[in-house]
Amino acid sequence: MKTWLFFAGFALVALVIAGALSYFADSDPDGLDSATLEGCQVVQADRGEQLTGSCIAQRAKDHDMAASPLADYAVGGDSRLTGVAGIAGVAATAVLAGGLFWLLRRRSGSPAERSRT
Repeated sequence: MKTWLFFAGFALVALVIAGALSYFADSDPDGLDSATLEGCQVVQADRGEQLTGSCIAQRAKDHDMAASPLADYAVGGDSRLTGVAGIAGVAATAVLAGGLFWLLRRRSGSPAERSRT
């Protein structure tokens, strides 16, 4: 009973943190993004932002999941739903990890005892 209470509390805290703190995630480029943009300028164009100059970022492409519903920490491209995307990520990770642990768990008893149950 205590184990389930612990996991339920842990899940609740993880969901609250993912749902609330994800709105505070910084949208500014991190160090890697800044380094790849060195030598370029970002300018606004009709088709969105364009890079001028010579930098590594000009060869960058979107990843295969860029068009997925939860891409860029948003739901369907709506950045107001960042918390929902965070909660969905925590839930998906918990389900995958739980399933993996369930499949790989050690079973107690001998093989003959396990086959009877």
